[in-house]
Amino acid sequence: MRSLLLLFATCLVLCAEPPMSKLSVHVLTPSGKPLDRASVIVKFVSGHDKLKLYLKHRTQWETKTDQEGFTHIPAIPQGKIRVQVIASGYQTFGQEFDVDKDEQIIDIKLNPPQAQYSAH
Repeated sequence: MRSLLLLFATCLVLCAEPPMSKLSVHVLTPSGKPLDRASVIVKFVSGHDKLKLYLKHRTQWETKTDQEGFTHIPAIPQGKIRVQVIASGYQTFGQEFDVDKDEQIIDIKLNPPQAQYSAH
């Protein structure tokens, strides 16, 4: 009986679904205007057992922003994610964020390209 209870408790822990979040990424220019068609890559980094997540849930998304500068990720496991944004005429953005709410919006303001310097 004890082993049956232990097996049941283990299944509850291993079979439990991770908490999920609806994520939106809002990409803006340095002046605060929405940036259309920026490439956004969102990747789950850590927080829940990654091996089980890879088997059951999508853990990486590649998308583009709409005219209002938004892109929406329907369901992502809560935990640490990495967001990368690539847009022509702006510096590439990359940063890790903690996703811990049912719905979360991440605002990203891109920087203009840096001036190029030469050592010669």
